[in-house]
Amino acid sequence: MIRDLIFDFDGTLADTSLGIVRCTQATLQELGLPASTPERICATIGLPLPDCFSRGTDTPPERVDEACATYRRLFDDIAVPCIILFPGVAETLAELRSRGFRMSIATSRGSRSLQMLLGRMGVLEHFCAIAASDTVARHKPAPDPALSVLAQTGGLAAESLVIGDTVFDIQMGQAAGCRTCGVTWGNQDRAQLQTAAPDWIIDRIEELPGILG
Repeated sequence: MIRDLIFDFDGTLADTSLGIVRCTQATLQELGLPASTPERICATIGLPLPDCFSRGTDTPPERVDEACATYRRLFDDIAVPCIILFPGVAETLAELRSRGFRMSIATSRGSRSLQMLLGRMGVLEHFCAIAASDTVARHKPAPDPALSVLAQTGGLAAESLVIGDTVFDIQMGQAAGCRTCGVTWGNQDRAQLQTAAPDWIIDRIEELPGILG
């Protein structure tokens, strides 16, 4: 029986891609660095921010820290106005909470940014634990974020489901001993998700209560 639900945030609960792309591009422009394409930037969503600049742009290694600091400074003004919950997320979270599931978030986003966005969107109250980029030693696809929230809730991996839009989420969940569910409305499509062999793949958030029985 599944008791704990561990959600990714970017691309799973919230549509953050436009905000991330705009903020990344603004950062590169301000620092005089080579431009990057939306496709290349989006392919790294779900990884820690330094990895996003290292892999999703041509930022030199010695300037990644500077790029991250600039991105964080610009984020509230440039990215936040573009970030919204995906359709059906608020209603589904409320339903799952009413059914007694414990819900948490394991993300590569920083905890300040995550809590600000959850509060702004009116869904912070649904989550009893959070693991973020600044609260764990190793990031996705390592199991640490999932194990961190389970340590906070007292949940068991065998009774937990990780829900995410990338293979990084699925691999994290599998490494932690959890069951996994890929979602197709985020940053990776069904074919990409299938390479990680999740237990389920869903096309709409409203399908989640059904697979939980």
